[in-house]
Amino acid sequence: MTTITKRQIMDKEAPNRSTGIVNGRSSNILNWDDVRFSWAYPKYKKMLGNFWTPFEINMSNDVKQFSELTRDEQESFLKIIGLLALLDSVQTDFAGKVADYLTDSSLNALMIILAQQEVIHNHSYSYVLSSIVNKAEQDRTFDFWRTEPVLERRNDFVIKGYRAFSEEPTVDNMLEAIIYDVILEGLFFYSGFAFFYHLARNQKMVATSTMINYINRDEQLHVDLFVKIYQELLTEYPEYDTPERKERVQDIFREAVQLEIDWANEVIGDKIEGLDVEDVHDYVHFYANVRCNQLGVDRPFDGYRKNPLKWIKAYEDVDQGKTDFFEQRSRQYVKVNVEDNGFDDL
Repeated sequence: MTTITKRQIMDKEAPNRSTGIVNGRSSNILNWDDVRFSWAYPKYKKMLGNFWTPFEINMSNDVKQFSELTRDEQESFLKIIGLLALLDSVQTDFAGKVADYLTDSSLNALMIILAQQEVIHNHSYSYVLSSIVNKAEQDRTFDFWRTEPVLERRNDFVIKGYRAFSEEPTVDNMLEAIIYDVILEGLFFYSGFAFFYHLARNQKMVATSTMINYINRDEQLHVDLFVKIYQELLTEYPEYDTPERKERVQDIFREAVQLEIDWANEVIGDKIEGLDVEDVHDYVHFYANVRCNQLGVDRPFDGYRKNPLKWIKAYEDVDQGKTDFFEQRSRQYVKVNVEDNGFDDL
């Protein structure tokens, strides 16, 4: 296997434009007009265009409404927040580890922005919890990952992919870690997102769903960034682009979908009025097919070519005239067209 070496802090003899995505040479001086990958600067602008902070969101209505939720809605709300906090904590660290091995300084910069956005996501979960529950309940929520068997299986699944790359940085392990990343950011959040958007559809916890919308939009960009790195790695190391790898990707996604369905049954099941867990199962299958398609792999699940939760579109993009519904001040972020990635049809 091809070992990957860390990028030097400075290399006087190397060009500013890197000679490879990994194991190349670069001065490590960032000049956005002299970078190896033409897509890096547009991605940088989109990521900056998404900038937001939790402080901008008024939680006062959610504070009043949380006690009015059913007991099942409250418990699902807290469990999902606990899950998201765990995954984004792991993601912050993982992004930094990947950045160390990317030769091109522009990609390193993008990873640092990604990590910073994950920190904001984690802050948002603390911000939501500190607004609606006491400190003891916050602590219980942030410890769900220690006590919930369904969460433990999901966490172990992702961590094993990340740990292999962290302990043995090779091209093969980086490619596999990226698959787990795409699952974490592009699949494992989606039952939870559906739950929050369903609450918003019923005029419940609208401020929290707005924050989830901003996180959702960030994650779409993060998935696209890692997909591009995956594609560039295969371009520079075509010997790893094999039928066996494609089958491996499909197998990993099949396992991930079952774990996400188990989680949907745990936090949605038949407990949330108006949200059919079978529709959420289909939603998970659909997104698994979308993500595999992005990675250049055939769909692992027959059918599932259309998003079964069409209503969710109204809650996924707060920039498309939804600011009045979300009761937030007008925002002028750069719009991210999710349809460009086939997020409604495959």
